[in-house]
Amino acid sequence: MTDAANELSREISADIARGENPDRPIRRMLRRARAWVAQHPRFELGYRITVGILGGLVAVIGLLLVPLPGPGWLVVFLGLAILGTEFHWARRMADWLKRLLGRFWAWWNARRAQAKARKAAQQS
Repeated sequence: MTDAANELSREISADIARGENPDRPIRRMLRRARAWVAQHPRFELGYRITVGILGGLVAVIGLLLVPLPGPGWLVVFLGLAILGTEFHWARRMADWLKRLLGRFWAWWNARRAQAKARKAAQQS
């Protein structure tokens, strides 16, 4: 892997870690909102259904966008993040996808480095 690819990979990992920091203001606000819903059981089912529909819709739209140019996978992860606020299976799936895409990214960069090395060897 080249230095630029390593730097980009580290930068992306750092961005993910910062985004998952539980002390971020938006996360605190969402925890307070969820605690309020937990104190009012009559809203619990409606909240879970709303989160399920919204997160599922965003994830499906993201999957439809994957073959097109643009942020398809980002939208899928956003949908899984929404679902992950209420459903443990979605959190596990998002973690699995992150690991899978990380391995793919490493494989892709190694493949590109090998192709560059072959090209350089052919030119010399």
